[in-house]
Amino acid sequence: MKIERLEIAGLTTRIVGRDDAKLTVILLHGFGAPGDDLVSLAQYLDIPARFVFPEAPLELGGMYGDARAWWMLDLSRLEAQLRGGNPHDRSAEIPEGLSAAREQVSRLVDQVAARFATTDDRIVLGGFSQGAMVSLDVALHRDARLAGVVMLSGTLIAESEWTPRMPKLAGVPVFQSHGRGDALLPFVVAETLRDKLKTAGALVEWHQFVGGHEIPASVLAELGQFLLAR
Repeated sequence: MKIERLEIAGLTTRIVGRDDAKLTVILLHGFGAPGDDLVSLAQYLDIPARFVFPEAPLELGGMYGDARAWWMLDLSRLEAQLRGGNPHDRSAEIPEGLSAAREQVSRLVDQVAARFATTDDRIVLGGFSQGAMVSLDVALHRDARLAGVVMLSGTLIAESEWTPRMPKLAGVPVFQSHGRGDALLPFVVAETLRDKLKTAGALVEWHQFVGGHEIPASVLAELGQFLLAR
């Protein structure tokens, strides 16, 4: 698997796939992951697409090693929630740093489109966990419609800002997966997000699974089919 490493929109970015690919898939890793966390998915999915994997701009550093983030979280609070097995509903929260992440990822989409002579309707934007939230936020704020949005174990945040914008996704394919035993982001809130997107007219493919905050093989199989359909 050939991996090209570039700086795009100020982000270290890995590109995998065919030069003549008609579909570009941009996938954002989650909070606390290294920048290359999702790169192996390009080989696993094995579809004729160009994959783009940007590194989040923020470094956690210290004991967290190469861990990165799109915006910072209260780590002590996060660890307490994980220990207690009590996932927190973040739907009312508008994270500090969300708008900065949105702006940078939206610039990345623009620059990827220009570099590869493509357009939003040939680009799927998605990610895992925090990366999924950034992806949906970007999709809700862009003027042009994307080919699709992928939310792997994401959740509803910034509800007051997102809800009025959701009709912009009417007719847009959205792949959403979530584990019933997710100890970090509540399953029920993912269901709420699914229902709000459907009500707004998004074409949601919903995939629940028995498991936690993860991307199981069954979800990857379904994701491959979703991307092939684009």
